[in-house]
Amino acid sequence: MLVLDSLTKRFGKSVAVSGVSLTVPQGQFVGVIGRSGAGKSTTLRMINRLADPSSGRILYGKTEVTALSGRALRDWRRRCAMIFQQFNLVGRMDVLENVLMGRLMHAPGWRTTAKAWRREDRAIAMAALDRLGIAELAAQRAEHLSGGQQQRVAICRALVQEPEIVLADEPVASLDPHNSRIVMDALARISRHFGLTVLCNLHSLELARQYCDRLVGMAAGRVVFDDVPAALTEGVARDLYGLEASDVVPAPRPTSVRGELPAAVTA
Repeated sequence: MLVLDSLTKRFGKSVAVSGVSLTVPQGQFVGVIGRSGAGKSTTLRMINRLADPSSGRILYGKTEVTALSGRALRDWRRRCAMIFQQFNLVGRMDVLENVLMGRLMHAPGWRTTAKAWRREDRAIAMAALDRLGIAELAAQRAEHLSGGQQQRVAICRALVQEPEIVLADEPVASLDPHNSRIVMDALARISRHFGLTVLCNLHSLELARQYCDRLVGMAAGRVVFDDVPAALTEGVARDLYGLEASDVVPAPRPTSVRGELPAAVTA
């Protein structure tokens, strides 16, 4: 179970996140919604410790994440994978090599420098690519892929870390509707088929309602809504977003998600 306890982040005199407290059970798919600048990305970056909280605590089971350093912190970042809007792939490298970067914590440094990956690591990476429908792209350079394909590669890279939590920071913001749904389907499979906790920052309320088990709304660095998607009425959304809530439309959640990911990826 992931616990945020009065989490606060200040940048000088500005408060980006103010006293956020949340408890997230294992395996829950949480959509974090709100306007730009509401504190969503900063909150995810603190969970992964890419940004250090000014005050408050992050707990995961018996581990106090906010107290970690050195090797323990590196291990936490393996267990808590990040997926970014910008994909963060190495364009000149092929797809398989980009995915294998997720195995860095499982291999000695000399292997990665020499590209002497174990057969097991390559099999895990190829299995992830296959299950996300892009195995045929393994030998292509990442810079030649479409945005949707690159984001699926980034998801594969996160999965081969063998994480327990996946943090997705606006993973579909730069994608068209078709590719957005492909990526959200993949994240839903991660959560529902394999019990991984997923926290996903989203601007699209339609996608948030359709895919997430729970929605957390943020405004001015604070949590102002925390409930099931059905409780996010148009009135609540307008209060949260103002005029930006014009895209709110009722959408049924999918009852099932096709496809599976390899057991070795999420062991």
